[in-house]
Formats: sequence, C-alpha cells, structure tokens
Amino acid sequence: MMKVLTDNATGAIALYAVSKDTLAEWKNALPGPAKAWVDSTGFEAGSGKVCLIPGMDGKLSAAAIGTSATDGMWSFGNGSRDLPKGSYKLATPMDAEDANRVALAWGLGAYSFGRYKETDAPKANLVWPETANKDEVQAMLDGIVLARDLINTPTEDMGPANLAEAASNLARRHNAGFTVTVGDDLLQNNYPSIHAIGRASDEAPRLIDIVWGEPNAPKVTLCGKGVCFDTGGLDIKPSSGMKLMKKDMGGGAGVLALANAVMAAGLKVRLRVLIPAVENAISGNAVRPLDVIKARSGKTIEIGNTDAEGRVILADALAEASSEQPDLLIDFATLTGAARVALGADLPALFSNDDTLADDLLKAGTRVQDPLWRLPLWPGYRKMIDSKTADITNAPEGGFAGAITAALFLQEFVGPNIPWAHVDMIAWNQSNRPGRPEGGEAQSVRTCFEVIKARYG
Repeated sequence: MMKVLTDNATGAIALYAVSKDTLAEWKNALPGPAKAWVDSTGFEAGSGKVCLIPGMDGKLSAAAIGTSATDGMWSFGNGSRDLPKGSYKLATPMDAEDANRVALAWGLGAYSFGRYKETDAPKANLVWPETANKDEVQAMLDGIVLARDLINTPTEDMGPANLAEAASNLARRHNAGFTVTVGDDLLQNNYPSIHAIGRASDEAPRLIDIVWGEPNAPKVTLCGKGVCFDTGGLDIKPSSGMKLMKKDMGGGAGVLALANAVMAAGLKVRLRVLIPAVENAISGNAVRPLDVIKARSGKTIEIGNTDAEGRVILADALAEASSEQPDLLIDFATLTGAARVALGADLPALFSNDDTLADDLLKAGTRVQDPLWRLPLWPGYRKMIDSKTADITNAPEGGFAGAITAALFLQEFVGPNIPWAHVDMIAWNQSNRPGRPEGGEAQSVRTCFEVIKARYG
C-alpha cells in the first residue's frame, strides 16, 4: 500500500486536476486531437471521474481527475485504483497544503485490510507532488493505516495485550518511554475503575502509558478509550449492537495515530499517551448494576449500566493525566450512540471547556476535511449524573442528552484550568467512499495534529 507514493518520476504520465470551472480552459490548452478526444468521451470533470487521453502512438499520454470544492482531497481518493497501472505526476500546480492532502488521499485510498485474506492491490502510483511535505504526509499516512489495522482486527487477535504490544512498538520506533500496568497491579497503583471494568475478562485489563519529548516542553496528553470488545457486561448488548464492538478501542487506536504524527514531526512538546485497555466481558466477577467503584480521583461512581463502561475507565486515565497539569488534554472515545444519533457517522462530537481550543479545532477540521461538530457541556444537565448512593452515576435515567451527560461525567475527572477537548466518535466507515474504505477509521487525527502543530510546531 505504501508504494503508491513514489519518488521515481521516470516515464510518469501527466495527471491533471480539473474542476467543472476549469474544464473549458484546460481543454482549450490541449492539442487539437486531445481536445477532440476529451469532447468525445463526454468528460465533465465530476468529482473523482477519470479521463484517459491517448497519444498518437495509441499509448496513454495523459490523464485527468475531476475535482470539486465539496469533495476536495477525496476527489483523488480512488486514484490508485481507478487509473490504469503506471506512475502519474501531477501536472496542475498546487500549494503545499493542497499537495499534502492530495498525496494523503491517494495513499489512504490504496488501503485495504488484508490480514486474513488476499485483497486487490492498487494499480497506480503517484509521484510525490513537488510542494508536498513528504515526511509529514508519510507519518500521517502510517499512523492512520496503523489505526485502521488495529480497529479492523478482531478481538481474538486484538485484545488488551495486543493493543499494548502495538503501542510498545510505536514507542520503540520513536525512542519514547513505555510502561504498562497490568491486572491487580492496577489496584496497587490506584487505577480501580480500569480494573473493575476489565476484571471479568480472561485477559487482564491494563493501562498503557507512553512518554516522549523533553521534560520541560509544553505538556500535551492524549487519552484514548481502549475497550477491545464490549459485550455490554451484565447489561448485555443485543447481537445487532455487539457485532461491531471490536471497534470500541477506536479511540485508543486514534491517539496512537496522532502520537505517531506528533513524534515523527518532532513537535516541541512533552507528549504523553494514556490508553486504558480492557475487555468488557461477562463472568462471575463482572461489575454489576448499582455497584459502586471508588475512582482514582477519590470520587465514587455508581454503575447505573455496565454498558456505559468507556467513561468509567477514562475516569482513571483523565485523573492521572490531570495530575501533571498538562497544557493541553485531548481524549478520543467511541463513547455514545447518542452522538451518532445526533450527528451521524461523519461528524464526531466535540466537547471542550475552552472556547479558544474548540474554535481552533473546528476551524482546523473544516480546513483539512476532518470535521467536528461542537456540542455543549451544558451545566444545567450536570444534576442528571448525580447519584443517590455515590458521588456520580455512569448512566443517568431517562436517556436524554446522552452524549452531553457522558461528557459531563468525564469533565468531573479533568483537573481545573486544564484546556481539554473530548471527541466522541464512531471510528468506522459504514460504506466504501474514495479514500475511506468501509471499516475502521482514524477520525479527528488530522484535525488535532493541525492544532497541536500550530501551537507547538
């Protein structure tokens, strides 16, 4: 997959980016026979549509891809598969940002998950655009491919230990520090919420911890939900709701992708990545409805529903993250169906206690076509997560404002005066689209990287 972007321009075929607005100008600049050919094909520069132009020798001499402002970079998302075998070089001048996005979309469109069966290989290579930042694009591509692979892998081969191994490999690649706290050591080290949710599985729960960068640099901490499979616990999910729960560690996979980009770019930060990795399973020692857990912060959590487990394990991770008073704290989580009902699969929900941070993320998301939509940390709903028995409940009654009450729950474990963003995502493409094949997806990674780079690059 990675070979679809190449430095070898020898014999490369000219590839034009043509929109409906530039179609006439582009055609008029072609030699007469080529213009006549394009006219005869009926090419109208629809987004992602391909036009192949033969030379006088009958061989392919040039090609065009239709582009649109709406689809942007994704107009090139199927280029590696739709164009004939060969190498192509962009013949349309682009600034650095556009060139980066085209190269990334091309590479992402070549992705397929082939661990368990052979998949179709992409046919066409793109010569790296001259203005692209090759190292940055490659790091982002590598990170997103890693995240997609992790999410797509079934839990039999991607349990908490496997996720920890993937994180360890990433840390080793970047000479980062790596530790993992496993099983009953979580209790010894005061991570009781992580332990409680994961203890019913035959595979012990754990907290993954990566540290990278200069100790005195601004602190950026990423937390990712790492539920490697979610049965729902004793409040068991129906089969329809359980089927895709291998993706419930998509937040953890996403922060690893983001960490790869940050470390590869050498941003001037002290990066920390915390991933509580568990399987929410069922056995005789599973956490029960109305059990009360004392979290790392000292707050007590009543378990109103064992299927609202992600916020419980993140409680300990966010509390640990807050202990260092980071300059920026971001968490990724496949947290609520309510966010999907409100915003659908393409728009992760953004919650933040910092308006400047939220505004930066929203603007970056629009710019790089990795959008977010902000929902409020509505203080009037805080009473909904009060518990009669404990300090807080993980599952308020009534079912209203589910994404908001989940975010308010997490906020209880974020320290004061820490700029924090919570991203509630699906981490899954529901169908095949250019550059975004059906299956696991690393949402909001590019957006968050842009903000971190702007602040600390």
